[in-house]
Parts: sequence; C-alpha cells; structure tokens
Amino acid sequence: GSEVFNRKLDEHFSGGHNKHDNEPSHHYGYLYDFSGQPWKTQAKVREIAAQAYSNTPVGILGNEDCGQMSAWYIFTAMGFYPLNPVSGEYMIGSPLFQKVALNVPGGKTFVISARGNSPQNLYIQSTKLNGKPLVMPVVRYEDIQRGGNLEFEMGPTPSKWASDWHPAPLPRFTQNRPQ
Repeated sequence: GSEVFNRKLDEHFSGGHNKHDNEPSHHYGYLYDFSGQPWKTQAKVREIAAQAYSNTPVGILGNEDCGQMSAWYIFTAMGFYPLNPVSGEYMIGSPLFQKVALNVPGGKTFVISARGNSPQNLYIQSTKLNGKPLVMPVVRYEDIQRGGNLEFEMGPTPSKWASDWHPAPLPRFTQNRPQ
C-alpha cells in the first residue's frame, strides 16, 4: 500500500539512487502525489530543480536528450508535469514562478499564479481552478485548453492539501487464452 510505497520512495531518494540526468527517473519526484503525500512531491521537485539546473553555460545536469531535461524544468517551473503524457493529466508539483500565462488555441489564456511563492514558501496550502477549490494534485489538459486560472496559495510549511486524493484504480484487462 501507500506506506510501503512511500517508504521505498524515501529510500530511493535518501539512498542517493535518484539520477535526474537519466530521463526515466524524471517522474520519481511526482510519485508522492499518488500516495497521499503531495507535500513531498512539492519539496522534492523544488530540490531537484535547484540541484540539477542553473543559469550557467552548463546549467543542465547531464545530457539534454532532445529537450527532455529542459521540458522537465519548464513544466516543473509552471507547477505541473505530464507524468503520463497520454493520460491528458498533469501532476501538480510546486511552481517556481509567481505568474505564468499560456496562450492556448482560440485566443484563450490559461494563467497560473502562485500567491506568496518564494524559495521558502514552496508548499501548496490550497489551489483553485477557475475559482473552485481543487482538491486533487492533478490538472487536466482539457482544463488548460479551455483557458482560465489555476491559483496556488503557497506557504512555508507542508499542508494536507490533496493528501486525501487517490487515483482511480486502473481497469484490469484479461486476455482469453486458448485451452
């Protein structure tokens, strides 16, 4: 269950096993969102962004690999990441900017704002999507394409925001096998 999963994920990070320059590990920091500890996602993605990226000629850890390292940073800086790109869902992390505006088709704009955001205020206290409370650490592609506002209230201490959310179980597929 979640306890064992979180313990193993903690061991992965504390044991020095995370290699952010190896792109398959890019999603690891966001996995706490799935197991009731989104505040750990928020702290971990901020830590990775600070350690693996800088504003220097060699500002990306390791090989860029066709833009994946930059893509991780850009999504993370906006506050979310396409953990499973084909799902149409983005897992919420911890935005690095106070405000970002995305121009989307049809002349619409999707605005991401993070009130109180700072290096110390890295934890999400609450979130609203188009003025309504968002209680899960997920924003959908369709929400972004409609335009609107994603508003974060940031603070210096972990909160229980979105910790009660659990993803719906995946459907089980069975295959008929010849006897």
